[in-house]
Formats: sequence, C-alpha cells, structure tokens
Amino acid sequence: MAKFRGPLAAAFIERDREVVSPSYTRGYPFVMARGEGTEVWDVDGLRYLDFTSGVAVTSTGHAHPEVVRAIKEQAEKFLHMSGTDFYYPPQIELAEYLDRIAPMTDVVRAFFTNSGAESIEAAIKLALYATNRHYFIAFYGGFHGRTMGALAFTASKPVQRECFLPAMPPVAHVPYPDPYRPVLSDLHGDQGLAVIRYIEDYVFARKLCPTEVAGILVEPIQGEGGYIVPPPSFFPALRELCDRYGILLIVDEVQSGMGRTGKWFGIEHEGVEPDIVAVAKGIASGMPLGAMIARKSLMTWPAGTHASTFGGNPVSCAAALVTLRLLEDGMMDNAAAMGAYLMEKLRDIQTRHPAIGDVRGRGLMVGIEIIKDPSARERAPELRNAIVNHAFEDGLLLLGAGPNSIRFVPPLNVSREHVDEALGIFERVLDELGA
Repeated sequence: MAKFRGPLAAAFIERDREVVSPSYTRGYPFVMARGEGTEVWDVDGLRYLDFTSGVAVTSTGHAHPEVVRAIKEQAEKFLHMSGTDFYYPPQIELAEYLDRIAPMTDVVRAFFTNSGAESIEAAIKLALYATNRHYFIAFYGGFHGRTMGALAFTASKPVQRECFLPAMPPVAHVPYPDPYRPVLSDLHGDQGLAVIRYIEDYVFARKLCPTEVAGILVEPIQGEGGYIVPPPSFFPALRELCDRYGILLIVDEVQSGMGRTGKWFGIEHEGVEPDIVAVAKGIASGMPLGAMIARKSLMTWPAGTHASTFGGNPVSCAAALVTLRLLEDGMMDNAAAMGAYLMEKLRDIQTRHPAIGDVRGRGLMVGIEIIKDPSARERAPELRNAIVNHAFEDGLLLLGAGPNSIRFVPPLNVSREHVDEALGIFERVLDELGA
C-alpha cells in the first residue's frame, strides 16, 4: 500500500479499520474531502487528479453545479415516495429519456434500481420470466456484481466467489475474446468467431441444450476483467447465435454505458441490438441509481413480480435527467475526442516504456496492460500495483483492472490540460520505477 500523505488521512483510516467491513478493496489511502470536476482534495488539503471517477461513476465530474442544483431543488420538494407503489414525474421522465436513447429500435421499458448489481439481478429475473428457460452463459473475466444472483455470472477473481457457492442460477462460463491474449484458435485466427465456435462445439454439444438457455450476459468491453475490447466479428456472430436459438442477448453496460465510450452505450460500436441492458454507475453523476432496460415485448411481467422500495429515488432521477442532458449537450462528444487523444498519448509513452504491453479502449474507457517482457507478454501485477501507488503519491488517482491492467476513466468533461497533467505524472512514475 502507498504511504500516507497526511496525518488526518491516517487518523481516519485507523478509525475505519475498527468499524467498517474489511471486505472493501481500498488500494491506497486516499480520504476524500471535496471535489470539483476532475480535481479532488483529501482531508489534509492535498490536491489530486481523479482519473477513476469513483469507478466510472461521476460522469459529469465532481459536484457539477447543474447536477447539484437539480438535487437541491428536488430535495426541497420531497426526498422519497416509493416508485413501487406510487407515481412521480422524475421517474416517468427518466424512463422516457431512456426509451429515446436505448440501443434498441423497439420501444423499451425501464425497471429502476439502486446499483449495477441490482440491475443485473432484475435482468436475470426478467430473462427467466420471459423465456421460461433456466440456464445462462457468461464469460470468464466478467464482473457483474457481488449479490448472489449476479455472483453466479461474475468470473473476475476467485475471492469474489470463494465461500459463496453454489451459485444461482446455473451459468456456464466461456472465454471472452481477447485480441492481445488469444486463448482459442480458429482457422482464420479470429478470436471472436473462435468463441462462438467454442459455445456451439463445447457448451451446446456437451453441456447445455441451447433451447434451455435463457440468456447470454456479456460486457461490450470487459471492465474489471482488464478493459478488453473484443474483435469486430464477435458481437454480430453472438447476436446471430442468440437469434438462431431464441436466446436473449443481455448486455451489461454498468461501466461502459452512459456516454463513457463516446456513445450512449458501448454496444452501439458493435452494430447489433441487445434484448436487455443493465445500467448504473454514470447515469446520475454519483447519486445511487441503476436501471434495467428491456424491449417492451419482453417486459410484460405482472404487478408484484419484481419491485424496489428505493429504486428510482426521485432525487437520483432528478440528478440523472440533468446528467443525461449534459452528456448529450457535449460531454459525450468530449469523451470521444479526449479518449482518442488520451490513447494517442499513451501509445506514444508506450514507445519509450516496454512495461506497457497494450493500449486499448473506446472513448474515456481506456486500459493499458503492464507486462514484464514485450515478447512473452508476461503479466506484471506487482509492477502495476507499484505504478498505481506511486501515481497516488504524486497526485494522480488511478485504478487497476484485471490481473495487471490500469484503467483511465476520468470524468467525461475532462480537459486536455488535465489529460496532459495526468500523463505527465504517469510517465514520471514509469521513469522512477524503471518501467
């Protein structure tokens, strides 16, 4: 773990150890006091650049004045009236907005939740209800949450599942297509098509009858698995596979959605339409909110089938409505432009630092893989951790992803100046570590 930066942070962390669950995954001792845009300050008054966005959550930056104003205005009207039992305009208006931007040409309906895991849980239940089938397929490296239903699909790290098996519902896991680290062979060397062939030749031929599979749950870009971008062949072939057997294509957009990739949803880069979409994280600029969006023809379950007391809280919905407008009015375009600039600069740094094995991503969902040897591509998790910790000590907040990757996920309105400042710190750390 990185060194403490100040006495107040050290004191708070010591108090935290006594009363807060040790299951949280704190990588370094940052204790936040306030934030503004891409900049944050800790309790000792030290400034940092936040290239984590609270794990891709603060899409409009910290404390965006228009989002804060919407929160205050709604809070002064009413804080809560359960959307399960009553109606209120912010929730209805947000559902209409999601219908307009959803990555499906059909009309969609929304079920509101408090988090990404809850959105996945709702998607699982809807798929079971709509198909009357019982099995699912997910991908190694995928992360979909830690609640018991979502955990059945999560296959990112053993510690996330240890002591919590057997999982429910029954899920078969298959490799995710990784162009940098191919795990399957194909006649044409195409990892996307190789994975589809694996599902047909091994899963369907030896384990599951395809007509008993309710859905395939997949991330457009694997997040916690290492920010892996699949080859272009993968999603069209996966969509065709689902259509052939009547399987629902369920897309986890919790981390890749809400403008993060330069489009509303990461799946829009793939030219296919899903049946069900799970969203959360960046939808409300930091307020707890998620949604499960599905084709209207699928979401026909009767009253009482699924519900949530706090899901779609009016204050969170008010924040989301302003967030989506800000994304549409320029921040999403900025994500595309700054993401391209960030990857260009990272690839330039890569030419001087052999520890960077790969630079990949879309928009401001950017990952780099840290390795020991460019020829063997051997993973270097210890070096990755050292880079993240040293960056913190130099004033840049970063997060790992997968066994040995680092993710760059600043707010979608990040400036070029802040990108340059962050990359200056990052390369200085690589120099200091001899990477």
